[in-house]
Amino acid sequence: MQERSSVGELANHLRRELDRYSPGGKLPSSRALVERFRVSPVTVTRALAQLTAEGLVVTRPGAGAFRAAPRPATTATGDTSWQEVALSADGAADVVPRTVDASAVLATLAVPPPGVIEFNGGYLHPSLQPERAMAAALSRAGRRPGAWSRPPMEGLPELREWFARGIGGAVTAADVLVSAGGQTALTTALRALAPPGAPVLVESPTYPGMLAIARAAGLRPVPVPVDADGVRPALLADAFHATGARVFVCQPLFQNPTGAVLAPARRPEVLRIARDAGAFVIEDDFVRRLVHEDAGPLPSPLAADDPDGVVVHVGSLTKATSPSFRVSALAAHGPVLERLRAIQVVDTFFVPRPLQEAALELVGSPAWPRHLRAISAELKTRRDTMTAALRLQLPDFALPHIPSGGYHLWLRLPAGTEEQSLTTAALRAGVSLTPGRPYFSAEPPAAHIRLSFAAVAGTGEIVEGVRRLRAACDEVR
Repeated sequence: MQERSSVGELANHLRRELDRYSPGGKLPSSRALVERFRVSPVTVTRALAQLTAEGLVVTRPGAGAFRAAPRPATTATGDTSWQEVALSADGAADVVPRTVDASAVLATLAVPPPGVIEFNGGYLHPSLQPERAMAAALSRAGRRPGAWSRPPMEGLPELREWFARGIGGAVTAADVLVSAGGQTALTTALRALAPPGAPVLVESPTYPGMLAIARAAGLRPVPVPVDADGVRPALLADAFHATGARVFVCQPLFQNPTGAVLAPARRPEVLRIARDAGAFVIEDDFVRRLVHEDAGPLPSPLAADDPDGVVVHVGSLTKATSPSFRVSALAAHGPVLERLRAIQVVDTFFVPRPLQEAALELVGSPAWPRHLRAISAELKTRRDTMTAALRLQLPDFALPHIPSGGYHLWLRLPAGTEEQSLTTAALRAGVSLTPGRPYFSAEPPAAHIRLSFAAVAGTGEIVEGVRRLRAACDEVR
């Protein structure tokens, strides 16, 4: 973190000094910058690379860094208003409008302004990411024989085997496709299993990114309520019967946003209901590797208990590593696998081989189990810290379920508290959070917020963030 901060600071300082040099003027040498700013040569190299990427500096091997020539004047923007008509007309015959609303996804991906505590993040804070292990894995992967050649369309056999072992049951490497992150895998699965205009059953509440995928594909999300034990089987059966849907998307383990785990008695019921309806279950197993230290043994994926090919399984390495480490797996049994493969190949060809090789290097290294143990302990500590702070500062916020995995808490707001007003006031108070409305595909039963404890720097920020949230609540009440 210190190195990253130094790079930004040095780049900002050099950016301010560029006016001292005429175009083509030579900047001080790297050695001079190291001595003047008391930073490492790596920091200087990265800062100059940042300015080069911005078009402010050009570097010449053996000669140094020089101020770049001014950019030519920007051409006047044309009239793009015709696109509103073209895009609207294109969807005029769609059964379900395919207007893409990515606002809820962007809310979890956006970096908050400086000084704002990030309770809306969906990924591990950089201090929790295995940065050294990933860098070492990528370095080793780049030196593997054939590392830069074209990989098999389905993915490297060894990586497919690793994912298959993690799923268990009768799943083999032949049932697995390596994909470019969980979002891409979900998109492929929904496109493969449901034609435009079809209903698709979803948990309520559920992950907004999946709702966005469904709507962008012209599908009609139909909510099925969940409770502390996961989706309610009787309501799932009713929804299949009423809609004729052929797809149900669920997160049986540490569901987003409720944190619920599908109860043992419900697991076979869900599979039976889907099989009787002639439907597929898309299992989004997105945080299996973010289990908390006190969780106990985890239930196996639904795919491990499914010999009949009902389940299409999605698993990913991203949540446990870095948002940029986009390696995931699609697993399915039967003819559907060929359809998934065909759609993936058409959309993306394949996942870059160096990234697949790096994934193999990472999960096969001694650093991988150490990392998983470390984040398991840290996430439990952060969860307990946030839970205690909420009970102290905001006792009227309902916390019906404390999860033993994942990275967030789901809270019901007191009656009369408006989500958006609280979200806006919280940002003014210096803390970003996620309102609950985007997690519902229909009208929500109550106002909620989701608070992440993984994206902050540590427990001190959690305590301070909850204190700021209390101040925001006092403002809107």
